[in-house]
Amino acid sequence: MSGDRSGPLVGAVFGLVFVLVNVGALPSPLAALLQGIAFAFFVAIVLTLRRRSGRPAAQVRASGRAFGRRYWIVVAGEVSAIVLGLIVLAGPLATPQVAVAWIALVVGVHFFALATVWQQPLMHVLGAAMAACGAAGLVLATTGASDAATAATAGVVPGALLLVSSLYGGTSDRRGAGRAIRANQRGV
Repeated sequence: MSGDRSGPLVGAVFGLVFVLVNVGALPSPLAALLQGIAFAFFVAIVLTLRRRSGRPAAQVRASGRAFGRRYWIVVAGEVSAIVLGLIVLAGPLATPQVAVAWIALVVGVHFFALATVWQQPLMHVLGAAMAACGAAGLVLATTGASDAATAATAGVVPGALLLVSSLYGGTSDRRGAGRAIRANQRGV
């Protein structure tokens, strides 16, 4: 699968996971509704990406360099920040809600780096929104807000953001494709 399709698919998988892991803190009818919506978005993304496979835009990152060295450096930094942050937060703030909020914050920040690596300015918007959700979730989790409020803010909303952006990424022919090809040819 080309990078042009695997990026939205990775985002969709993580978006679905964010939603499914965090809806448990919400009232049952709402949780079931949100699970159904998340699955529907996921299926729509997969079907959209399958239909797109024959279009020329699907070959933008076929060389695999979209997931090259710079991408893996960003991912390594993200994983390191998540692990180190969870270790630090494991002491006095050890709650699942703090962990979810921290992960959302770090994932949001990592999109700023990916926006630069992939020359996709709209990823800054996703990064800012997810980081804001994570930061708000940290405030909620550390000030005694309900588990449902924290889970919705730091888990469900970021998951929805990932799903929506993955659907957009899977359906749009990005204008920056030429820049991405040139960057990939340079091996970045």
